[in-house]
Amino acid sequence: MSRLRIALPPLDELALEGPVDFARLDRSGRVNEIGRCPLGQLGKAGKPTAVECFLHPLDSLLTSIELPQLPAARIKAAVACAAQALILGPSEQMHLAHGARDGQGQVSLSWLPRSTLQALGRVLEQAGLKLQGLYPAPYALPVPLPGQLSLCLVDGQLLVRQSIGQGSVQPLVEETLEQLRASGSELCWVGNDPPLPLLQQLPVEQRWSGTPPSWGLHSGAAAGGVAVRGWGRALGCCALAVAVWVLGLNLYAAREAEQGQRLKAQMSQRVKQVFPELPVVLNPLQQARQQLAARQAGAAADPSQGFASLLAQAGTAMPFMVGSVQSLTFAQERLQLELLADTPNSADSGWQGTLTQAGYSVLREGNGWVLGPAAGQPANTVDNASGDDNE
Repeated sequence: MSRLRIALPPLDELALEGPVDFARLDRSGRVNEIGRCPLGQLGKAGKPTAVECFLHPLDSLLTSIELPQLPAARIKAAVACAAQALILGPSEQMHLAHGARDGQGQVSLSWLPRSTLQALGRVLEQAGLKLQGLYPAPYALPVPLPGQLSLCLVDGQLLVRQSIGQGSVQPLVEETLEQLRASGSELCWVGNDPPLPLLQQLPVEQRWSGTPPSWGLHSGAAAGGVAVRGWGRALGCCALAVAVWVLGLNLYAAREAEQGQRLKAQMSQRVKQVFPELPVVLNPLQQARQQLAARQAGAAADPSQGFASLLAQAGTAMPFMVGSVQSLTFAQERLQLELLADTPNSADSGWQGTLTQAGYSVLREGNGWVLGPAAGQPANTVDNASGDDNE
């Protein structure tokens, strides 16, 4: 399948009736026709003709930057950040395109105003041409062999192609040629009348034979693509920000919960060390205060009677309450346990019978239990009352 290539004039001068240079290539990439005619005449066939366009040197804003080894997704962000220092004008109004990172760490990039690219797309559509590729001017030159450079002079601008992905436009022709010759590279001149006698001369047809890079500016020439792309990027950034915020909040909550559990375990261990007479620690802070108050009042701590005995029985028969006690109160030989609001009810009621057999009464009261000596109250009455309340 043959290909049509067009060398565009400056984009602000582009018009349907304006003349353009063109070339037709066969399916093997050889140039079989070169000419110049009005742009509107190139698309007179019945269906849109696919075309590859090469920008004028004045519109070929082309450079390269050096980047470290990065994932492909981050190269785009790094290029956009670096391009902000190179672009003259608001970066959001520019369409930026770049290639992949080569072996020397170089990434080629080019940019043009979005409005200019859309105007180009409309003119080509009016001419009956379908834009297949849009590249800076140097990429029309043949890809040089290693150690060589392809050169061409177009409207007073020197086009230089270093490789499949690298090229440049140099306005200072003589100075650039001297520097390139001093670098030791073999210079291949495309066209007639090379400016230096040592240049290797290639036929003028070779100006059109270059293999284009894997990237280009043609995606920005689609009319109406700016708004959709801009909103999509904004929505994507918002979704990413929300996801990062939610993830961070969940991690923070999990870390705080883990730290709280660790602190509670340390407090229980410390209270157990200071008050070894306590058989079980259900609420470390409150139990420590009660023990300190009892010592200051001169009360004897007897683990076989009173508070310690009730606490030991509760800890043995009711292990499901460990870590779930909101507060505990001991008065008149009765121990009242107030549970946390979210403490689930125990499905096993056998522990009530264990306490009854040990001589203690168990009563359900609010969101907790009251334990005390069973004197004056039959054991079966305690079980029935607590069991009915549990239901």
